[in-house]
Amino acid sequence: MNDTGPSRLAMLRFLERVQERDLDRTRQWIADEEKREADRQRGLERRPPAPDWLLEVGLNRDSPPVQVHVGGCWNSGKRTRGIDRGEALRALADGVKACGVCRPDSELGFLDG
Repeated sequence: MNDTGPSRLAMLRFLERVQERDLDRTRQWIADEEKREADRQRGLERRPPAPDWLLEVGLNRDSPPVQVHVGGCWNSGKRTRGIDRGEALRALADGVKACGVCRPDSELGFLDG
């Protein structure tokens, strides 16, 4: 029989080159992912701290505030701004509702009346 195809050794060398390219590509993917993760971590470290208290404002700028929240409350709406402890206490004293989930009035030691 006349075998004119590539030798077994030639096929193995070809396979080796293919696998080296695959390994190089995988290593590049790993390097790219490590860079993305490092950038993400740097962003988290540089993020300013969350405010201790939040004031949820009304639908427009003329609307009165809606609720006071503890900073990071999952129930706070998208229309919030960070406030300090004194502002939170003043808002509660002025009749702004305390969030029923995070209970900023309890956190602040605010006694109604």
